[in-house]
Order: sequence, then structure tokens, then C-alpha cells
Amino acid sequence: MAGTDSKIISYAELKALVGKSKDLVLVDVRTKEEVDKGRIPGSVNIPLDTVDAALSLEPEKFKAKYGATKPALDAPELVFYCQMGRRGGMATDKAVKLGYVNARNYAGAYSEWSMKEGK
Repeated sequence: MAGTDSKIISYAELKALVGKSKDLVLVDVRTKEEVDKGRIPGSVNIPLDTVDAALSLEPEKFKAKYGATKPALDAPELVFYCQMGRRGGMATDKAVKLGYVNARNYAGAYSEWSMKEGK
């Protein structure tokens, strides 16, 4: 499926954005317990089972709850990730269904990130 491939971001692509792109909205869809063990810098934790509700919130409520600006539907760099890649893909699909045209999944997920970052 060619459509799905465009919804993936690689480690190298993400690494180039983290800490450098003001447009990057990085969403960690793991549980709080997982996030407490480590996360990608600058990410916002929105557990997978709350992604639909979170992305449906009014911008002010989103900001109050997550301490981050709610991404616009056409946000150029909206990336989801989890521990192994599966939940990030599910979150990306949910976001796309809600109208987030550029949502992507970091398929390498936190397991790849922590390995490459030596954490």
C-alpha cells in the first residue's frame, strides 16, 4: 500500500527535526509508566486510547491538559511514536481520519531511538 508508506518517518528524518524544527509536534502515545522510563525530547504524552479525544479538544483545553499547542489539521510535522511502532501507526491512522493530512508514524519508535541515542 503506497498510501501507508508516506505516513512513516525514519530515525534520520526525525533526528533532523527534534530540537531544530519549531513546527514539529511529536506525540508519544505510550502509557505514562513507559514514558517515565524515557522519551524523545520535546514530545507530548497522549496515550493511544485518548488520541481521538485529545485531537478533538478545543485548542485552549488541549493546551491546558497537555501543556502544548494543539496541532493544526495541516500541521506540517505531526509525528506519533510508541515503544515498538504499532500503537504509533494506530494513532497516525486516527489522526488522518480526523483530518490531519501530514500525520506520520515514527515506525522505529522509542526502542530504535533509545538504541541509536545510546540511552
